[in-house]
Amino acid sequence: MADILAYSADSAIEVGKRLRSGEVGILPCDTIYGLCGRADEEIAERIYAIKRRPLSKSFITLMDKETLMHSSLSVPEDLLDRWPAPFTAVLLDPDGGTAAVRVPSDPYLQRLLPISGPIFSTSVNFSGEGSLLSFSDILPVFSESVDFIVDAPGIHGGKASTLIDATSRPYRIIRQGDYII
Repeated sequence: MADILAYSADSAIEVGKRLRSGEVGILPCDTIYGLCGRADEEIAERIYAIKRRPLSKSFITLMDKETLMHSSLSVPEDLLDRWPAPFTAVLLDPDGGTAAVRVPSDPYLQRLLPISGPIFSTSVNFSGEGSLLSFSDILPVFSESVDFIVDAPGIHGGKASTLIDATSRPYRIIRQGDYII
């Protein structure tokens, strides 16, 4: 059974440490709840299994702005100036591959990301189904699959983040959320 944690400054620190140590949990992620874990292959395998997601579909990586600026990803300056914000950009990596990255504006995430390091995030649902948008919907479905769930009263989800392809100009909108590029 998942530990239930309050949405607070103290729990952000605890969640950051738990994610860094390899736990997988559910927490608010700017726009909707996210199924999250440390950004590495071992944790990705666990998230794929929990979500029942095909391995061909990648995850968004959440990171703080400092980490992104020191990463090897190719980040257009005009996008870097917009972050933190609820939009995700597909960026080029040095090997010619891509990564979908977001620097979240949520204060909870801004507090935990310097502790956890980059984390994978994906909507809370089984692949192909609609996203679960509230704690009361998430708890009965995922409480046996994850290590913790952050209960954020009043957060009932909304649109997913705006998603753009920033690998070429002009940028291409893949998914329009509330954030306007």
